[in-house]
Amino acid sequence: MFAVMTALCLTLAAPALQQDEDPRVRRVATEVQHELLMLPYYGVFDNLAFTVEKGGTVRLLGQVRRATLKDDSERRVKKIPGVDTVVNEIEVLPVSPFDDETRLAVARAIYRTPSLERYGFQVNPSIHIIVKGGHVTLEGVVDNEADKTVAGLKAREIGTVFDVKNNLRVEKN
Repeated sequence: MFAVMTALCLTLAAPALQQDEDPRVRRVATEVQHELLMLPYYGVFDNLAFTVEKGGTVRLLGQVRRATLKDDSERRVKKIPGVDTVVNEIEVLPVSPFDDETRLAVARAIYRTPSLERYGFQVNPSIHIIVKGGHVTLEGVVDNEADKTVAGLKAREIGTVFDVKNNLRVEKN
């Protein structure tokens, strides 16, 4: 089964697709990415990703804080021409004041660091912070390995963080 995986964390650029890929899959992937990025409540504490498979199936992945964001994602993607089936595997994170405090503390630590603050000035910040039960996952795209390392170190400095999984990708220019 052929699939295209696209993480939606930083850029509005078209998904990185292979040259020999089906143009229909490419078009659907670009439209899915656009629709998900335009969701009004999609933010720094959410992570959306998807796959587009030949045959018109779109699989939605990731984690969100609001159940409405999960539902809105599916509703928007279903309206895209060429999408026949949507499999919604987006996880809704549990409501937790502890996790909310941790999210804010990690965001402050990362986005107030001089070498990382530029990532926070975007409409959709490129470093997404997912917190579940005190466990932090960093998703998104950064410019270089040093930024990836610093972001992980800053997240680990927060006393309420149990562990950090650094899934940040380095953007290739």
